[in-house]
Amino acid sequence: MRKPVRKVVFPVAGLGTRFLPATKAIPKEMLPLVDRPLLQHAVEEARAAGIEDFVFVTGRSKRAIEDHFDTDTELNRTLEERGKQDALDVVRDSEIAPGRCFYTRQQVPLGLGHAVWCARAVIGNDPFAIVLPDDFVQGDTPCLKQMVDAYNEVGGNIVAVVDVPRERTSSYGILDVEKDDGRLATVRGLVEKPKPEEAPSTLSIIGRYILQPEVFDHLEKQQRGAGNEIQLTDAMAKLIGTQPFHGLRFEGTRYDCGDKVGFIEATLAHALRRPDMADKVRDMLRKYC
Repeated sequence: MRKPVRKVVFPVAGLGTRFLPATKAIPKEMLPLVDRPLLQHAVEEARAAGIEDFVFVTGRSKRAIEDHFDTDTELNRTLEERGKQDALDVVRDSEIAPGRCFYTRQQVPLGLGHAVWCARAVIGNDPFAIVLPDDFVQGDTPCLKQMVDAYNEVGGNIVAVVDVPRERTSSYGILDVEKDDGRLATVRGLVEKPKPEEAPSTLSIIGRYILQPEVFDHLEKQQRGAGNEIQLTDAMAKLIGTQPFHGLRFEGTRYDCGDKVGFIEATLAHALRRPDMADKVRDMLRKYC
């Protein structure tokens, strides 16, 4: 029997240096797209995919993340007493149920693979998802839900992919493809940040993964890769040939919120999909365009 995907890891230990000084005291993942932090958007996407257990790999000065997903009894009581039911409902939507939220620290910044490895005790022997909040994906069906549906079809390991210009392959993990039906690509190899002339394709991995727990066997070796860091891509590559491995072309648009312009674009795109503010945002934009 194929185990269902019920756990997710959020690697959120980074310093957010590209957004300084805003991230000096506020975790980058808590910067808001309109009125919800980036990380809450990621949690809501995971919930929509049937995820039940949420694992946050944090670092120093990340207490705001814990507080955000906790219950604020005083705030809830105040909103209730003042009859602000809509605000109370929004706040309660941000809470994660007791026993379903786990925090572990990445004490040393040794790369994404190391951050995921820090979650191994909570994940155990179960398949799990990884969501990078910097990648905001907007679509009719949440990206991770599409991936879980694909996992239920083919099992194994699945990464979300997009086509990138060849000159940008050196910034991403790139798939070496064996077969491709236009939706699911069968993977025969992964290359981390290849030179454009050496890239086996232009299919790039974005910040959405479903992996089998055997990836921890390879991360445990703590082998350094590109940038002298422990690369998740290197560990995933070692699963190919022993387990099914696919790249999913998801339906939707991905925004890189780790980039300042990408963050602004994601904010506008999200605002324009909200019925409560879309018309006002369009009117505002006409003044600048």
